[in-house]
Amino acid sequence: MELGVRLVGVILRILYVLTAPLFWLLARNTKSVSPIRDPILLRSATNLVTAIRNGELTSEKVTYAFIGRIHEVNLQLNAVVDQRFREAMEEARAVDGEVAAARSAGTLDQLFKNKPLLGIPFTVKESCSLAGLSNAVGCVDWEGRRATSDGEAVARMRKAGGIPLLVSNTPELCLGWETTNLVTGTTNNPYCIARTSGGSSGGESALLGCGASVASVSSDIAGSIRIPAAFCGVFGHKPTPGLVPYEGHIPTLSDPLFPQYLSVGPQCRFAEDLSLLLRVMAGPGALDETPVSCDKLRVFYKMEAGHSLALIEVEPALRDVIERAALYLRDECGAALCHDNFKELENTVEMSVSMFFSMQDIPNMLRDPDNPKRDKSLILEIFKSLCGTSSRSLQALGFTLLHRTGLFIQDTSRYCRLAEEFKDRIQRVLGADGVLLYPVFSSRAYRHGQVFTRTSGFCYSMLFNVLGLPATAVPCGLAPDGLPLSIQVIAAPHQDRLCFAVAKQLEKAFGGWNFPQMIT
Repeated sequence: MELGVRLVGVILRILYVLTAPLFWLLARNTKSVSPIRDPILLRSATNLVTAIRNGELTSEKVTYAFIGRIHEVNLQLNAVVDQRFREAMEEARAVDGEVAAARSAGTLDQLFKNKPLLGIPFTVKESCSLAGLSNAVGCVDWEGRRATSDGEAVARMRKAGGIPLLVSNTPELCLGWETTNLVTGTTNNPYCIARTSGGSSGGESALLGCGASVASVSSDIAGSIRIPAAFCGVFGHKPTPGLVPYEGHIPTLSDPLFPQYLSVGPQCRFAEDLSLLLRVMAGPGALDETPVSCDKLRVFYKMEAGHSLALIEVEPALRDVIERAALYLRDECGAALCHDNFKELENTVEMSVSMFFSMQDIPNMLRDPDNPKRDKSLILEIFKSLCGTSSRSLQALGFTLLHRTGLFIQDTSRYCRLAEEFKDRIQRVLGADGVLLYPVFSSRAYRHGQVFTRTSGFCYSMLFNVLGLPATAVPCGLAPDGLPLSIQVIAAPHQDRLCFAVAKQLEKAFGGWNFPQMIT
């Protein structure tokens, strides 16, 4: 391990210990958002489509229920950036007319075949672009900017009959793992409002976690879907790179590595919706949906990357749930448990940072608009941010510090080479029938502001962006303190179906999404 990485790891550990009492004092509130009362909010997107098709429910009633829930919880969450509720209700009533006409004409089957999400409301991460709504992505310089067109994944959801409701909060330009910025503020975790919803898709995860959304268009370049999904107790899938188009995403880099690292993908509350949503976003025929026999699966599991000064130990509760998940898949599903130490994971931090920050055109948060040829002082901007006078969020400046220093890794080319070698090997090991169970993050959702002392935990997810593997965050119940537990299911490229099959089995075993306040 690099000396600089060890040094940074030690410093962050010390800071975490020293600041933990302060964060505890500042964030003792364990309140979650208000309970769910409407049973419509407890149903999956797949179930709601069937109910609309059968005439049990109308799209208007479903859409109204979710808009009502958003109004109820958003003051506690601060997840919504901009909304189109009036237009959504008009579109829902139009859908109901379309369904009634098709029922009379005997063309209902064809209608829902062409529009598999007909009448279903969904929400959108602001960076994924929804025409007519805010597209500032938490950046003061872009405040007031609106999307002129839908991002491609959003357009496909609409073409499939989905009804977009809103765009949700992100860190500034998605540069951070806590959803907070200087334009729209901080998003809270629905299970405990004193804790983070994660980032950068934290607005989406927060809405999903408390039943205010049933389906989401999100994006993931360094754990940005899976970490918020894990913190908020929902399913989040980072697809195989290239499976879902990213056109319309803000920001977009020109570097050829960008489309290999960034994936637009779904978040949802029920495992059965993962394949439905990804099928729509990927387009006809793009997704391999060959049935999976769980008794033919090979399951690898690893409870942490390895012993490293740069990595904070994985919480015992998360280690335990990974082991229990592996044993369940063996004992109840007939899968074969396999062993591979994946020793390369000991270099997780070095490989992740070296590969990720080799990209060109990463947004420069220090550019001086008055003098584009000169960058502002990073140290001065951090100080100004702490004093509340910077035009940049502390999150984005912290990301810039990580980018500029590269964690003081001296031989980045070596770690890039090791990452490429590991990428080839893990793809061969997993093949067409293998999955790896692994932490999403080293802990459950932490308190607001603790992101800076927990940074190394993001490498548990970030590494699989640079390796190009599909991965799903799967909720696995609640810890005794009420916070969600989650694990990551990883497969080889274009084996997203394996992630979904395992997610469904683990949902049966652990209960899946489980908001603690449900009134039914």
